[in-house]
Amino acid sequence: MNKLVLATAVALGLALTQVQAEGISDDKVKIGVLADMGGTYADVCGKGCVAAVEMAIADFGGKVLDKPIEVVSADDQNKPDVGSAVVREWLDKDKVDAIGGIVASSVGLAAAKVANEAKKPLLISTAGSPAFTTKQCSPYNAHWAYDVVALANGTVKPLVAAGKKKWFFITADYEFGHALEKVSAGVIEKNGGEVVGSVKVPLGTTDYSSYILQAQSSGADAVALANAGKDFVNSLKGASEFGLNKQATMVGLLVFSSDVQALDPALIADMRLTTGFFSEMDDKTKEWSQRFKEKFGKTPTMGQAGAYSATLHYLNAVKEAGTDDGDAVMAKMKATKPDDFFARNAELRADGRMVHDMYQVRVKKADERANDDDIFALEQTLAGNEVYLPMDAACDFSKK
Repeated sequence: MNKLVLATAVALGLALTQVQAEGISDDKVKIGVLADMGGTYADVCGKGCVAAVEMAIADFGGKVLDKPIEVVSADDQNKPDVGSAVVREWLDKDKVDAIGGIVASSVGLAAAKVANEAKKPLLISTAGSPAFTTKQCSPYNAHWAYDVVALANGTVKPLVAAGKKKWFFITADYEFGHALEKVSAGVIEKNGGEVVGSVKVPLGTTDYSSYILQAQSSGADAVALANAGKDFVNSLKGASEFGLNKQATMVGLLVFSSDVQALDPALIADMRLTTGFFSEMDDKTKEWSQRFKEKFGKTPTMGQAGAYSATLHYLNAVKEAGTDDGDAVMAKMKATKPDDFFARNAELRADGRMVHDMYQVRVKKADERANDDDIFALEQTLAGNEVYLPMDAACDFSKK
C-alpha cells in the first residue's frame, strides 16, 4: 500500500512539473531590449526599438496566455562586456524570457553566448554579422532583418557588373565592419573586380579626413563605406568635403532611413543600396510606419520595423506553444512562417536565419520626394534565397 501511495505521489509530482514547464514562468512574459541608446547607432535602433517592441505587445493585446507582457531595456554602449553583463543579469535576476534589439554585432555575439547558455531566444533585429547563423550559430538565435551577405549580394554585385572594378573600403573597425568588408570583397573578386585598398576606422570617429585622403590616392572607382549610423553619415560628409564623391562612386553598404534623413539630399541622391524595409514601399508599410511615427515621432528604420516583426512572431509562438520555454518557443517560431508588413515570402530556417525579400532601392533627389518619409525608390525586389547564404549543415538544429 505504501508503495502504491509513493508511486502515485511521484506521478502527480511529475505531472505538476510538466504542467508548470508548459505554462508561463513567473506569471509573466518579459522581453528585454538591448541596444545603443545614445551613441553611434542610437538612431537606427535604440529607443525606437523599444517603441517598436511596445507596439508589437500592444497589437498582440498586452497579454499572452492570460499573462501580462513586460518590457525592460538597457544601453549596451556598443561594448560587448556591458551587453553580456546586462543580459546575464536580466536572465539570472530579472527572469527575462527573450532578448530583442541587438545592434552592434560584437555586442550581439557576446549576448548570444549568454542567451544560449540559458536557452533563451535572441531576436536580432539590427546586427549584421553572418556569424549568428554560421560560426556562432545557436538554436536560440533568430536573425531577423538582414545580414552583410544579403547587403553585399544586393548592392555590390550589380555595381561590379556595371563597370565599377576597383574598390576601396572605409571600414568600421569591429566585427560587423570586418564581416561586411570580407563578404563584399569576395563578391567583388568573384565578379571580376579587385580591392585596391582599405582602412579600418574606430567606431564613433567624427573626423574622416585622413581616411578620405587614403581613398582618394588609391585610384578606386568605387569607395565602399562598410559602416552604419552616424559613422556612415560622417564618412559621407567627409567624402563630399574633399571631393571624393566626384572622383569615385560612393557605396553605402548599410544605410538606414535615419542616415538618409540626416544628410543633405544633394550628398546622397541616386545612391543605390539594399534594405529589408522602407516606410513608403506600399500601403502596409505606410500604415504601420504612420502608427510608429505617431508613437515615437520619427520615421522607422529597418531595424525598428524588424524588432516589431520579430517580437510579434515570438509572442504568437509563445501562444501556440502554450509556454515561454525557450526550446518550445523556438520550435514554434521555426515551424510557422512569419508573415507581416516586414516579413514577405519569409521563413525562419532551422539555423535561425529569417530569409525574406530584400529590396534594391535608389535614394531620391530632393525634388522627387513627396514628404519627409519619401526617400527611397524601389528598383528591384530580391528573393531571400538569392541573397542570403544557404544553411550551413552544422547549424541545422532541426537534426540535433
